[in-house]
Amino acid sequence: MFTRRPAAVAEKTAQENQKSWTRHHPFTVGFFLTLGGLVAIGLAAALSSLSTVLIYIGFALFAALGLDPLVRYLVERGVKRAWAIVAVCVAFAAVVTGVLLLIVPTVVDQITQFVGNVPTLIADFQKSDLYSWLSSTFGENISDLANQVASFFSDPGNLANIGGGVLAVGATVAEGISGGVIIIVLTLYFLASMPAIKRAFVRLMPARNRPKVADLTEQITESIGGYLVGMVILAAMNAVVALALYFFLGLPFPALMAVIAFFITLIPLVGSVIFLGLATALALFVGPVPALIFAGVYLAYMQLEAYVLTPRVMNRAISIPGSLVVIGALVGGTLLGLLGALIAIPVTASFLLIYKQVIQPRQDAKV
Repeated sequence: MFTRRPAAVAEKTAQENQKSWTRHHPFTVGFFLTLGGLVAIGLAAALSSLSTVLIYIGFALFAALGLDPLVRYLVERGVKRAWAIVAVCVAFAAVVTGVLLLIVPTVVDQITQFVGNVPTLIADFQKSDLYSWLSSTFGENISDLANQVASFFSDPGNLANIGGGVLAVGATVAEGISGGVIIIVLTLYFLASMPAIKRAFVRLMPARNRPKVADLTEQITESIGGYLVGMVILAAMNAVVALALYFFLGLPFPALMAVIAFFITLIPLVGSVIFLGLATALALFVGPVPALIFAGVYLAYMQLEAYVLTPRVMNRAISIPGSLVVIGALVGGTLLGLLGALIAIPVTASFLLIYKQVIQPRQDAKV
């Protein structure tokens, strides 16, 4: 009996040493590290291939969250959710179709006019007092630059090459239309199944945490929906102001600038500043006085929007510090472009809400 036990212990020790040797052998470590790296590279490649699909899903999800407050408004007034979804989608489609029918033909005509009138605009600009001041200050480089711009837009071949040719432009248009159809279909599905999605997400959590998670989920989705609706309303106001200013000041292409204003001012915080610089630069081709008037009036509107309109429109969204707004918009725009800039603010607000209602109370409870 006493001679067997040391042998058994020795055998067990030998097995453990063999396992340890196998586990820590350089070949084994290198094999698993290489395998892990290949799996990570494969996942990154798969995500890269699915980037367009993920962007479609992101746009559709946030569009559904933006329309969901309108659906809930109708549901709270006795309308069944299915009919509320139909009513909201039909109204939204009617508004979008009406706007497109009113604006798109005008915008297309004005883009054509803009391309054709670039040489005339540059020639008129070269006769202005501002051009004389620039020429006397910076020398003949200004004149050479203006001539190069005029010659570039005068050549139809250069205009075709901007978009990569007619085939590339056609492919881009077709891809945009198919992407829009996919986003619309996904939005309808997300909107119809929004309560089920929320319930499924809550049930992923332990039972003791579900009431708190459900409350946080409702607050976050309501805040995101209110934010998106507010951003669209504010962007539409910017478009109306740009259209009115360009029309009454006699500046070129008012409808085109209204469309540009709508899409640029969807970018949080910096969109209005970007449009101010772009629109003022275009107005300078007409003259410094109209450009100065436009800049002054639009700056006044920006102050009105910041201190009066935005607090009223965004009263259902989560307020976050301005520094986090800028950081979130920059990070989101860098990673995902326009979609990233749009979702950066509600995502940042959601993290801030979780921090205030979950992490902070836990830290305060620790004594």
